[in-house]
Amino acid sequence: MISGTGMRPGDILTASNGKTIEVNNTDAEGRLTLADALVYACNQGVDKVVDLATLTGACVVALGPSIAGIFTPSDELAKEITAASEISGEKFWRLPMEESYWEGMKSGVADMVNTGGRQGGSITAALFLKQFVDEKVQWMHIDMAGPVWSDKKKTGTGFGVSTLVEWVVKNSS
Repeated sequence: MISGTGMRPGDILTASNGKTIEVNNTDAEGRLTLADALVYACNQGVDKVVDLATLTGACVVALGPSIAGIFTPSDELAKEITAASEISGEKFWRLPMEESYWEGMKSGVADMVNTGGRQGGSITAALFLKQFVDEKVQWMHIDMAGPVWSDKKKTGTGFGVSTLVEWVVKNSS
């Protein structure tokens, strides 16, 4: 640990929306920051939010290096992003937001833990993020851990940018 003030397993954090999180995995710190970013975005009065993150290795295991997983409770937003991806040529696959998996995210000392069990890790990560999105806002999480990096070229790919540009152009007023 770098200092005595570093995050440790068992720490309880309070997100900007007031929900408490028990840290059970310090390697899953990105989702803690993303949680507050989602709260902030929703507080800006938006109708829709799409977040992209290299959130889980579990999504790479499930979909491989060329396909990103998408998670959303909104069929409308899923259709919009899928249509944009067909134009951009980027590959996405919609994965379920299985609410029963939330049981593994419950904490005895906080509202939730920051990671679930090994199985269904990309689903529980998306369910975690959902806790920080206003119910009135259509939201999608894109787990792009696989296609964001090219092993062959040893460089980042910019994955997701083309699809989001297509989506914004088609859906802007």
